[in-house]
Amino acid sequence: MTSTHWPSLHFHAWKDTCDTLHMWTQIVGKIRLALEPEVNHSWHVPLYVSARGLTTSAMPLPEPARRLEIEFDFIDHALIVRTSDGRVESLAFAGLSVAGFYQTLQAVLARLDATVRIWPVPVEVVTAIPFADDTRATYDAEYGRRFWHVLLRADDALRRFRARFIGKVSPVHFFWGSFDLAVTRFSGRTAPPHPGGVPHLADRVVREAYSHEVSSCGFWPGGAAGDAAFYAYAYPEPDGFASFPVEVPGARYDTTLREFLLPYEVMRAAPNPDALLQAFLQRTYDAAAIQGQWDRVQLERS
Repeated sequence: MTSTHWPSLHFHAWKDTCDTLHMWTQIVGKIRLALEPEVNHSWHVPLYVSARGLTTSAMPLPEPARRLEIEFDFIDHALIVRTSDGRVESLAFAGLSVAGFYQTLQAVLARLDATVRIWPVPVEVVTAIPFADDTRATYDAEYGRRFWHVLLRADDALRRFRARFIGKVSPVHFFWGSFDLAVTRFSGRTAPPHPGGVPHLADRVVREAYSHEVSSCGFWPGGAAGDAAFYAYAYPEPDGFASFPVEVPGARYDTTLREFLLPYEVMRAAPNPDALLQAFLQRTYDAAAIQGQWDRVQLERS
């Protein structure tokens, strides 16, 4: 593989598009949160990488046997809204502000007899502008496409990594609050209560998400804390985790985030990016499992 298979995604080049997309995904994600039965660790709320972008999958509506699906289409650059009775509507991304996206989507859902009430304020961001008041309106189609192509490749890598674990493990899913693609492995043991403190997110939600020991990894497309990167962390972090010899070129432990990071641009510039990424995922998991004394014989595929 060459680096051309992983497109460049410097955060400064698409910051405004990323910020707008983040809010759009929160609006759609909150619809899924409102419609789906609650599942442990908030696994009922994420989006999933699809053949054209990101999808909610088919969500149950109050009427028996009726379903709603909402998909971000990064080929045609539009939001596609479908119902199981055959109706389809779309919203072109071009020119839409966050407020316009929110209001137009609500109107579309009303026409489809699928009105959903949501709490119209974003979560997990420092400054939470209500959706109806957010005038941000930047969407660069090229960077929307690049973002989706990175998600496709990252989703494939995380799925292959996930397949080697036979203990409790999450799906590979896209969390719209933190705006990242993630997969989480569990040791099977309970964890001490999480301290909480995530901006605009109830502590009870965070504590339930981290009710058990985890080793989590994923892809984050960049933000105020830095450029795009693959990450890995453990909760609770065992002694020796930060100093574990991961020995993957370009990877480092960030003492502020308390995570191992592999910068995306370092990974894509490597002679074999896919092999480097798999090494990062495996060695950071080794750090959690070895230092945390996980029962690896029972949890891993031989």
